[in-house]
Amino acid sequence: MAKKPRIQFACKSCGQNFAKWMGRCTACGDWGCVEEETIVPKAPTGAIGLAQAGANPPQRLKEIEGAQVKRALTGIGELDRVLGGGIVPGSLVLVGGDPGIGKSTLLLQASDRIASSGRKVLYVTGEESPRQTKMRFDRLGAKADDLWLVSETALIRIEKYVEDIQPDVLIIDSVQTLYSEEVSSSPGSVTQLRAITARLMALAKGKEITTFLVGHVTKDGSIAGPKTLEHMVDTVLYLQGQRGQAFRILRAVKNRFGSTDEIGAFEMKSDGLQEVINPSAFFLAERAAGSSGSVVAASFEGTRPLLCEIQSLVTPNAYGSPRRTAIGVESNRVALLLAVLEKKAGMSIAGCDVFVNVAGGLRLDEPAADLAMIAALASSHLDRPLDAQTVVFGEVGLGGEVRAVVAAPARIAEARQLGFHHVILPAGNQSEIKADAGTRITAVSTVGDALDALFS
Repeated sequence: MAKKPRIQFACKSCGQNFAKWMGRCTACGDWGCVEEETIVPKAPTGAIGLAQAGANPPQRLKEIEGAQVKRALTGIGELDRVLGGGIVPGSLVLVGGDPGIGKSTLLLQASDRIASSGRKVLYVTGEESPRQTKMRFDRLGAKADDLWLVSETALIRIEKYVEDIQPDVLIIDSVQTLYSEEVSSSPGSVTQLRAITARLMALAKGKEITTFLVGHVTKDGSIAGPKTLEHMVDTVLYLQGQRGQAFRILRAVKNRFGSTDEIGAFEMKSDGLQEVINPSAFFLAERAAGSSGSVVAASFEGTRPLLCEIQSLVTPNAYGSPRRTAIGVESNRVALLLAVLEKKAGMSIAGCDVFVNVAGGLRLDEPAADLAMIAALASSHLDRPLDAQTVVFGEVGLGGEVRAVVAAPARIAEARQLGFHHVILPAGNQSEIKADAGTRITAVSTVGDALDALFS
C-alpha cells in the first residue's frame, strides 16, 4: 500500500525541519523563514542487485590509476586563479554574493570568453527574458558564436536542452528560480533546492559538463537555502564588495580542486568587471600622506602578497561607555591588541573610543596584520604620523612578543616593488631575508621594540 504524502515545515535559510509551523527558526534565529512542504514518499526500489553492487568493487589505493585533471581556462585570469588554475570538466561551482554585486556580470563575461575559445556554452536565465539578457551581453561586448541562451525555469526542459546542444559549460542564473515537477513545493524551497542540485550534479558528473550555479544570499550574506547545498557542490565562490565602491573580491570558501586561500580582484566599470592585476597599488592609490593612524600592512592571500592600508582612530570618550568598532578585521582581535598596548606598552586607551578600518573594503583574517594594527593604534593615540615608506607585519602574542609569520620574503618583495624603503618584521623572519641596498630591514622581538623603531 502506497504511503500518503505528509506535511512538514522547513527553514529556507538553514534547512532545519520542524513538525509544526514556527515564526522563528530555533536553529538559525531567522524570522519568517519556516515554510510548509509536502513530502511525497517514493516507491521502494528493492535491494541492489549483485551485478550492480559489484560494478565498482573496493580497490587498493595504489592500484587505482591516477587521472591527470585537464583544466580549461575561462579567459579571466582572476577567476582562473580562484578556481585553482581553471575549470575542471564535470565540476559543480556555486557562486554567491549580494544583489547587484556582479555575479551575473562575471559569469556573462566568462561565458563569452569560454565560447570564444572554441567551447560550447549554454546560459540559462530564470530571472530575465532572452532580450534583456542579450542587452547585457551587448553592453559587455560579447561576440562569441557558440554561446547559447535560453530563458527557462523547468528543470526537465533544461535537461532536454543540454541533451540537444551538448554544451561544455552550463550556467544556471539562478538556482533558486528552477523547479522540478517531481517535487510538490514552490521554487526556491528547501526540498526543491536539494532535488534540483542533486539532478544538476548527476548531469554535470555524467556528461562531464562544467556547471556554474548562481545562488541568492540571505541578509547575513550566506547563500540562501540549506547548508547541504554547499556540501553537494565542488566549489563555493563568494563575490564580495561594499556598496558605493567599485572594488570586488572573489573568494573561494570551498574548493575540491584547489586552494581556498586565493582571492581574485576586480573593479566594476561601465563595460563590466575588469581584472585588477596589482591589488596592492589599487588599495594604496588614495592613501593620505602625513596622517596619523595610517599604516601599510603586508598581508598574504593564497600565493599572492598584498599590501593594504590599516586605519585607526583613537579619541577620548565623552558619552559613557567607550566604543569599539572594527571593519575588515575581527573585533575580538582588536580588543586583544588594545589589551597588549595597555599592559605591555603603558598606553592608556581603555577609556577611549577606538575605530579600526581596512581601506578599500578588504578583510584581513591572518594574524600577520597584528603588528600593523598595533602601530596604527599607537600612531592615532599619540597623534604622530608614521613614515609613509614603512611596511609593517608580524603576529603579536599576549605577552607582547612579536612572532614570525609565513612568506616573509614574498611580502618584502612586494613592498620593494611598490617603492617602500623600510620594513619592520619579526626577528624570527630575519634569517630568511636577503640584504638589499634599497630596503632597510628592522627586526623586532617585542611590541616595545616595534614602537621604538616606529617613533624614535
